[in-house]
Amino acid sequence: MQQKREGRKRSGRMFGMLTGWDIAFHIFNYTVIASLTFICLFPFLNAIANAFSGNSAIQTGKVVLWPVDFQLDAMIAVLNDQTIIRALWITVYITVFGTFLNMLFTVMTAYPLSRTDLWGRKYYMNFMIITMLFSGGMIPGYLLIRELGMINTLWALMIPGLISAFNVIIMKTFFQNIPSELREAAIIDGCGNTRYILKVALPLSTASLATLSLFYAVGHWNTYMSAIIYMNDPALYTLQVKLRNILLLSQLDTSLETMQFTHKLSLIEESLKSAVIVFATTPILLVYPFLQRYFVKGALLGSVKG
Repeated sequence: MQQKREGRKRSGRMFGMLTGWDIAFHIFNYTVIASLTFICLFPFLNAIANAFSGNSAIQTGKVVLWPVDFQLDAMIAVLNDQTIIRALWITVYITVFGTFLNMLFTVMTAYPLSRTDLWGRKYYMNFMIITMLFSGGMIPGYLLIRELGMINTLWALMIPGLISAFNVIIMKTFFQNIPSELREAAIIDGCGNTRYILKVALPLSTASLATLSLFYAVGHWNTYMSAIIYMNDPALYTLQVKLRNILLLSQLDTSLETMQFTHKLSLIEESLKSAVIVFATTPILLVYPFLQRYFVKGALLGSVKG
């Protein structure tokens, strides 16, 4: 409590030292930031409002930020479409398992590269950086995946992007920032490389691990182009591909046509589209607050030292 009171006193003294121009600048700054934040949030808030609004309210353009004539018809229709639920579980699977594989191989690659005693370390790093600048292209990539027998398998959505060179560099830099004295003390205590990574390096790298996991997870959750290219079976479509089909075709799959709702005719295209957008976006948004405190810290700590 004493520290909080002292903090408020210091803040009061600092505010008292501000000139009129400083206060005006802060007001302008916060106004611009708040306006940009609202502009970014407006489409999603409007989609939520449309998803829970009535037919006539959407058609007459009365829905802006709050639902009008609140109803759950569109969301119930989405939740009862088994193709969307299947696409959700496929997306969750590749997000969870794919992120685990990403982090496993990223750590296994970054730690050796952070060691100055690794022979050819600079050459390996240069080869990795080249992949950030050039790629084989879509057609050679497809031919490779086909020859490996991964067409119409979920491996095609996880293996090609198994390691991100950018994320490896961040993780490698973080490992380099760990004091070398810790490793020397661990070696004296009989700790090998594997045990050092598990017991020392990774616990100290929580911020970077959480940040990179978020990068990988968002990438998997938004998987679209890879699923379009490598998946011919509609049963293996991801949630984003399913969303794209709904938005383009303006209809849900046949499972909705057989729903036993007497009021299904009251559903309209815009309400269904908005309900699917909310359904596809909300899960990944719920994850971010738990990783937010690690996000900035991890990104900055991984870029302090090259």
